[in-house]
Amino acid sequence: MQPPLFSCGHVTFVGAPNAGKSTLLNRLLDHKLSIVTPKPQTTRKKITGIYHDDRSQIIILDTPGIMDPKQSLHESMLEITRRSLRESDVIVALIPFQKGDEPIDRKFASELIEQWVKPTGKPFVIALNKADLVPEETAKEAQTEIISKYKPVATLALSALTGGNIPELVELLRPLLPFDEPIWPDDILSTEPERFFVGEIIREKIFLQYGREIPYSTEVVIDEFKEQHENNPSRKELIRCSVIVERNSQKQIIVGQKGAAIKKLGQAARKEIEELLDRPVYLEIFVKVRPDWRKKKNLLKSYGY
Repeated sequence: MQPPLFSCGHVTFVGAPNAGKSTLLNRLLDHKLSIVTPKPQTTRKKITGIYHDDRSQIIILDTPGIMDPKQSLHESMLEITRRSLRESDVIVALIPFQKGDEPIDRKFASELIEQWVKPTGKPFVIALNKADLVPEETAKEAQTEIISKYKPVATLALSALTGGNIPELVELLRPLLPFDEPIWPDDILSTEPERFFVGEIIREKIFLQYGREIPYSTEVVIDEFKEQHENNPSRKELIRCSVIVERNSQKQIIVGQKGAAIKKLGQAARKEIEELLDRPVYLEIFVKVRPDWRKKKNLLKSYGY
């Protein structure tokens, strides 16, 4: 009997900020890889997650949300998304359901498909996320409308939050990928280095702890990442990082009265970093002011944009 053919290829998740791309990636991998917060534009860089099963390896590119760019940072984020779309074999366009009179944002859906997805010439699937927010009948009607209007290879309603129809998405994607050997060993979940995820964890805690514009005005740079010495495994790993802000007033908010806020940030981040690395760490956080860093292309480049 012939063994089943193995599929391996790249799939890009694309959609608006807060469409649920990162939640979907984490659900597929059954592992928290992408940071997730209730605030839009949490994802700023491409995150590569690798889904494995006995018939396929799906290399998923989670991208920054598509929005109207207001500064150089946004332009750089959109360029990351464009590049990811070019690299992919298949595109999953995520369109979330919403409560109210209109089950989906039709204007944005049209812009997403016509301006971003179709021009690539790649096969695409439309995933209607947050299906747990609407009745089943509404979801079916939206699917019919989407198929008729945009002619995707397939469409399905799913819920990244609850896990509804996630296996069905894998079944849809598998035959669209090239028949090929796996690229990565099956114990690897991402191609990003540990220090990248350490920075992302700190950034997530900033999004969760601080209000208003503070999270959007900050960037996290890992300055030093010293791994434990083999001869002394009990020694804590040293991680020094800088939280970049644009104004001195923002620095004062990050630090807080008598350093209380930055201490709370460090405690929350360290706990999750230790879970990620599975070893104890000594975390030092400094705050640096770089005026208008989001508008300066040379600084953006040095921060990996």
